[in-house]
Amino acid sequence: MIIRPALPQDAKAMADLLNTIIAIGGTTAHQTPKTADTVRHDYIDGPNSITCVVAEDAGQILGWQSICWDHGDPHIGSFVDPHTQAKGIGAQLFAETLKLSRAAGLTEIFATIRADNVPGLAYYARQGFTDIASEPDFALKTGEVVGRVHRKLTLR
Repeated sequence: MIIRPALPQDAKAMADLLNTIIAIGGTTAHQTPKTADTVRHDYIDGPNSITCVVAEDAGQILGWQSICWDHGDPHIGSFVDPHTQAKGIGAQLFAETLKLSRAAGLTEIFATIRADNVPGLAYYARQGFTDIASEPDFALKTGEVVGRVHRKLTLR
């Protein structure tokens, strides 16, 4: 497996992975499937993209992670193939993201995680993110209240 910067030609595989996660539900606040063009613009090379990396094995995208400007702050998003979670992919993605974030001059990174996403909350805690706020009443489009937790990592 290699960790490398995302390329425009990765957008379809990245969208497919994200859309699989959206369809399964429970771990992302994204509720609407994304097109390859949207993924490319929003995460790879659009004006708000800071960094985006993929985990690739034998030509298959197993996961990806991005940092993008959102309301003036750098926010991270992490997506790993549900069939390959808990195999260290997220940690490897984050090591590269951290390196690129520092090179970009970032001093902090923000994460917003569904409060019912236990693996996601654990992942960001392992990376050193700490709670800064919560939205216990955050609801999905279906009306289901899942809450959200806002976290921050200060880069040193």
